[in-house]
Amino acid sequence: ERRESECRVKDAAPRRRDGVMNDGHRMKYTQYFLSTRERTDRAVISLEWIETVIENPIREEIQSDGRIRRWAYITEVEKYLRVVLLEDRKTIHNAFFDRSYKV
Repeated sequence: ERRESECRVKDAAPRRRDGVMNDGHRMKYTQYFLSTRERTDRAVISLEWIETVIENPIREEIQSDGRIRRWAYITEVEKYLRVVLLEDRKTIHNAFFDRSYKV
């Protein structure tokens, strides 16, 4: 069961007045994602890497709650990145390096 605070959707910040992030990205995030981005192990995950996983996953799974898990290998850090999207397939809920991913 999801808590309401986990599923609130926010546009990415910081952003310009036109809704595009200062680095050129326009994505939607949950409040949970924004709060976990403050962790040092998550802050190193670039938005470009997240976008790569969303657009070019090597694997995708649908969770029982309808969320979508996607993985891709990030060569710059030699790790697999997992991105979890909400059911709309556009809103990012979580992103982390998946140490348990098996090829």
